[in-house]
Amino acid sequence: MSIVGYNVGPSGRLNVLEADDDAALAAVRAACAEQKGWFDPDQSSRSQTLADMAWVGAASITRDGDWIEFGPSNGDPKWSHQATAFYVAMAPFVHSGVIHFDGEDGAQWSYTYADGQITQEGWNGWDGSIEPFGGRAEFAPEDYP
Repeated sequence: MSIVGYNVGPSGRLNVLEADDDAALAAVRAACAEQKGWFDPDQSSRSQTLADMAWVGAASITRDGDWIEFGPSNGDPKWSHQATAFYVAMAPFVHSGVIHFDGEDGAQWSYTYADGQITQEGWNGWDGSIEPFGGRAEFAPEDYP
């Protein structure tokens, strides 16, 4: 894992029912715990909500009813395998929406969500992938050793 990392700037919104926050958070925490990155579940008791956990996805989150709004991280917005896991693990809880990413080198890609599924448009500037974890909405640690 590089110390410097790859900066990203996310933007967009997802329709995630407020009632699904706890389940989505549990899925995100479990998925991120299985990947390399800065999130350590044993040291991250502060991550009690999706908004608390947003830094792992190089983002900030604000809830607006059943929508969550994504913006750039207030901290150090670095991409990692955990960032990919963050967005993939949320998919089963998302009814609709799009998140756009602007990479530090000008790369642009987005994740579109519909009925619990995620698809990627463009090339991920961090790792060059064209699909997050093979395009599956479920987390698969073997995809990214």
